[in-house]
Amino acid sequence: MTEPKTNQSLPKREHPRPQLFRENWLNLNGTWGFEIDAGDSGLERGLRTRGLTGEILVPFAPESVLSGVEHVDFMEAVWYRRTVTVPQEWSGLKPLLHFGAVDHDATVWVNGVEVARHRGGFTPFTADLSDAVEPGAEAVIVVRARDSRHEMQARGKQATWYNNTHCQYTRTTGIWQTVWLEAVPEVHIKRLRMTPNLADSSLTIEIPLSQNRAGYTVTATLSSNGTEVAVAQARADLDLSPSLRLGIPEDSLRPWSPEDPFLYDLEVRISDPDGRVVDQVSSYAAVRSVALDGKVVRINGKAVFQRLVLDQGYWPESLMTSPDDAALVKDIELSMQAGFNGARLHQKVFEERFLYHADRLGYLVWGEFGDWGVSGGGTVGHNQKPTASFVAQWLEVLQRDYNHPSIIGWCPLNETHQHLHDRITVLDDVTQAMFLATKLADPTRPVIDSSGYSHRVRETDIYDSHSYEQDPVKFKLQQEGLAEGKPFLNRGHDAVDYSVPYNGQPFFVSEFGGIWWNEAEARQAAEAAGTDVESSWGYGQRVASEEEFYERFEGLCAVLLDNPDMFGYCYTQLTDVFQEKNGIYNFDRTSKLDLARIRAIQERQAAIERG
Repeated sequence: MTEPKTNQSLPKREHPRPQLFRENWLNLNGTWGFEIDAGDSGLERGLRTRGLTGEILVPFAPESVLSGVEHVDFMEAVWYRRTVTVPQEWSGLKPLLHFGAVDHDATVWVNGVEVARHRGGFTPFTADLSDAVEPGAEAVIVVRARDSRHEMQARGKQATWYNNTHCQYTRTTGIWQTVWLEAVPEVHIKRLRMTPNLADSSLTIEIPLSQNRAGYTVTATLSSNGTEVAVAQARADLDLSPSLRLGIPEDSLRPWSPEDPFLYDLEVRISDPDGRVVDQVSSYAAVRSVALDGKVVRINGKAVFQRLVLDQGYWPESLMTSPDDAALVKDIELSMQAGFNGARLHQKVFEERFLYHADRLGYLVWGEFGDWGVSGGGTVGHNQKPTASFVAQWLEVLQRDYNHPSIIGWCPLNETHQHLHDRITVLDDVTQAMFLATKLADPTRPVIDSSGYSHRVRETDIYDSHSYEQDPVKFKLQQEGLAEGKPFLNRGHDAVDYSVPYNGQPFFVSEFGGIWWNEAEARQAAEAAGTDVESSWGYGQRVASEEEFYERFEGLCAVLLDNPDMFGYCYTQLTDVFQEKNGIYNFDRTSKLDLARIRAIQERQAAIERG
């Protein structure tokens, strides 16, 4: 797919939604007015109607260095303000204001009119400005974001105490993904939903429309390297969401895979009764399949051992927001250079452009939600009581990311932990709701009900566990029970069960390793006459040398690669993150280990790939 031209002076200047591109758009990143509202009293004090006292560089969160604010204490609420001119050439079109993500509860006013409210720190939302501003006029945009440490909400790895400790990190408050304007006609394409059908060499495209008018048609054209491959057309006045099937000729079929991540170009348009194009979007698509066969997960009918790495998507200078688009590409490339073929996108919904690059580069990913803070960890006293908003936010994730071929599975929850007993709990209800919502929204991909710990859904497609056992011999003994249908499971104190019984599903260890190694600290400890230096942490006993790291890494990986019932693994983790010194790379992405050795350990054929 050809990237659109963009304004080179803006931070995060690229179009944030490559799968639904229109020519008429305006990036609103850059300098905004900003003010911290420590007591969430700003509405009463007039912050909605007056200028703000400071400035911030959007889309970087105020806790980050790149924002220019770098305020890391708690902020109950923050306010943003910016005046923009809606382009005069958008006359006759509807201006839409898009927010990639605002953490956590956002209210938006334009020219004094409330245009949007949204709950959830990881998912996008849109405001129609038609009733607030005309093309050619100024729009005064005011945003209030509430992000209380005391509320029950999905936070991912954001700490609800002041300091970075263990595996909780500096918070992200307010706007942290791109803000942008887009112009659409009254009758327009709301989004695309693309479902590949490798079995019959086709692509089905559902096209939800803003309106269905007599005589209008929708047309989709699929191309390969500039040559038309397939075209389909349908009436746009009968079905709320017209559906088109694009049959792909055999000589033009190139299934997407890690070895050949081929993407077709796609154009979809609406035409009026006279054949004039009313709306047109550019996109891309791929054809690939995911299937379950006993304990094997097949991609395009082939057993592919998933050599995944845990990727938490944090950067020292910008926290959850990538510093630039190149940083997203770099993390994928660093992972692949180390021999991984994919990642668990852990406790965070990544920027959509990360998925675009994963699509381009053939990188396998599991989409995940940042559920910690209520149902996993992070908020003392609130554990295991997820709210209804979890389901709503997760459905927004599924809607946004359904089309990405790089996503080969979904994981709505992580490390929920609650003993099984004789009562149905809130955790049971929400886990079941998120699992069923995922299956209804996307029947094409497997789903893990909850990664590790509390598996509460008997029909979950995938079963897994987390183990940070550091001794390869003990680790092997721990995992051998899978052959007899008795895999290692996470349990509570006194071996109390968290999960419903394993039922023969495809199984993998979706967190392991986390080997603690930092050469500088190891040197410092040695120089201190054997006293340990505890300014960082990892899992188990820290290795004494880099050579010991390779020995342990190889031993742990070999246990899973050589297990014929294991379809993959996920190593913790890609980079160090703040105090966690258990990454393959340093936090700043500089080299930490011999990548050739790490890659060679992983790239040999796995047992499940030999069948």
